[in-house]
Amino acid sequence: MLAEFMQEEVYQLLDDLHHTVTRPWAVMEVCGGQTHAIASLGLEELLPPGLRLIHGPGCPVCVTSVDLIDRAVELSLRPGVVLCSYGDMMRVPGSRGDLLSAKARGGDVRLMYSPLEAVALAGDNPGLDVVFFAVGFETTAPATALAMQQARALGHANFSVLCAHVQVPPALEWLMDQQEGRPDGFLAPGHVCAVTGEGDYRRLAERYRVPMTVTGFEGTDLLCGILMCVRQLEAGEHGVRNAYPRYVKPEGNAAARKRMEEVFETEDRHWRGLGLIPGGGMKVRLEWRDMDASVRFDCRACDGTADEASGCMAGQVLRGLLRPVECPHFGSSCTPLTPLGAPMVSGEGACAAYYRYKRS
Repeated sequence: MLAEFMQEEVYQLLDDLHHTVTRPWAVMEVCGGQTHAIASLGLEELLPPGLRLIHGPGCPVCVTSVDLIDRAVELSLRPGVVLCSYGDMMRVPGSRGDLLSAKARGGDVRLMYSPLEAVALAGDNPGLDVVFFAVGFETTAPATALAMQQARALGHANFSVLCAHVQVPPALEWLMDQQEGRPDGFLAPGHVCAVTGEGDYRRLAERYRVPMTVTGFEGTDLLCGILMCVRQLEAGEHGVRNAYPRYVKPEGNAAARKRMEEVFETEDRHWRGLGLIPGGGMKVRLEWRDMDASVRFDCRACDGTADEASGCMAGQVLRGLLRPVECPHFGSSCTPLTPLGAPMVSGEGACAAYYRYKRS
């Protein structure tokens, strides 16, 4: 019965969309999880003519700078250091290889599902320096903050964090300031908004007069978000609508934000494929610098401008200017086993989604 009901709901949403769209629109889904869901469900092929989805930069692994990956690789090769991170980061190429190749060269690299696992590892191995390579949007930053707070409370002085956390609203602001490829509307990332709330998105919607819809990841969530966004476009409105109310509240999660803000503060950050995003990153606050791996190990930063291998067009994919299949390297010289850029290996990368679901 539930499956039949959901099928009916999908048909109704699609019918509503086809009757609502009267002119061409380009809507960007910000989150890479949404991109993968759209590709796996074949939703783009069901949309009315003239309604185009643009894949945005909402893949934190994909936008992690080469400089930070190089620091992680270098740390993993130091004697007595254990470098821990999420599985997605293992095959993202830096200028000196990736973490998997560093492991093959003798580096101590370990896959973790949670930063709390790294804290436990530090407690069990006081003679080792355990570094957690913290990657992700505002969604995962509270968990990193919790791990740091727990490590300090437990006296695990051998635990530290290499912080690569980034923030979504500054990147959307950067995109809207570009002359090329500006979307007509946005599907805001539901999991991020669950933490941050709708405030920053309301500010952006008002400033740029562009509609935004907080959207989830299931078929009905996505179609509902697209429909709510298109209805605003057709009516000439620009505000924030919530198509994911069962998970996202307007005020977000105050406890998670408080934990995150206690440990991290905003900084300008180079986003791989995009460039310098003012306010686009997080750094460890001064009061927590003893747990900042970049400070503890005196990691030397480069200028942060290096991006992809020669010929890789990941930057254009991340900006929504190019679809993965339009890249001449897609599926030939660039595959998940031989990636030229991060979007081909990340579980939220658009290239990986197309390779898995849309290869002809």
